[in-house]
Amino acid sequence: MPQSASRRVAAVRIAAVVVTYNRLHLLQPLVARLRQVARLDTVLVVDNASTDGTGEWLQGAGVEHRTLDRNRGGAGGFHVGLRAAIEEHDADLVWLMDDDGLPDPDCLDRLLAETSPPTGSGQRLDFWGPLVVDEGDPDRLVFPIRLPGGTRVVHDVASARAAATDGRLTGIVIPFNGVLVTRDLVERIGYPRAEFFIWGDDHEYRLRAEAAGARIATVVDAAVRHPSVGDLGTPMMFGRTTYNHTPSDLKHYCMARNNTLNLRVYRGWPHVLLFWLKTVWFYLLTKPQPGRIVMSARAAYAGLRGDFSGHERYLP
Repeated sequence: MPQSASRRVAAVRIAAVVVTYNRLHLLQPLVARLRQVARLDTVLVVDNASTDGTGEWLQGAGVEHRTLDRNRGGAGGFHVGLRAAIEEHDADLVWLMDDDGLPDPDCLDRLLAETSPPTGSGQRLDFWGPLVVDEGDPDRLVFPIRLPGGTRVVHDVASARAAATDGRLTGIVIPFNGVLVTRDLVERIGYPRAEFFIWGDDHEYRLRAEAAGARIATVVDAAVRHPSVGDLGTPMMFGRTTYNHTPSDLKHYCMARNNTLNLRVYRGWPHVLLFWLKTVWFYLLTKPQPGRIVMSARAAYAGLRGDFSGHERYLP
């Protein structure tokens, strides 16, 4: 990196924000890794009222932390953490991550290289992050990526890198898994929707950034390692599409509510109707659970009328 660019990057204040809930065994190695990252000015852990000893451990962990009054989900945690990073710590860049990811030691440096003067066809970015790779199989992507301009989905690191231009997949980012967001963008679009709780809050923030004209990308030589989540999406409609089925009633309620709202705001009612066609098909024919259709309808109706309390009945 040119010396002038190094000075410019070094002058930027960077805060890492981690949201955690009852995963102390994952949080501990992550905090240890972040404390070794010299470029960070602040490490802030937002604890969603964990009951596994996380709060007690954080007291002596040597990082700033906030313990919320109750579990407010990833959405509430990132809302609180991002606000604190910008408004209290005066951060220029915020590095957002869940507690179950572990960035490679050089991950932040590789992401920060994108703040240098653009070369080739590159541009400075507003919202960008690394590949999220399987910690047990680093050649495999944990979250498959649908490439821009078509229907092709890649599942491995080599394919993602081959599809990149100047080391980037433009217009694609996996939010809240080691992503950087600029202060300028946050001031333009605000904070994550705390009321979403989980499932859809990260996607909504990306859609909001996209609607604001943000420059979004995945940097393919940067990586966060993440536990495997299995194969995402259950095949349906004779294998022509997939549905994000989960056995968790809490996650499904939030997904049905939040996805309905995201589609209505950012894609329009035809996409809402297509989502509902898939939901009815899936729970009538693919994996018969008629009660899930009723739950989905209740969740969507609540969200459309501005009631975001319904998920609380499914909390442990």
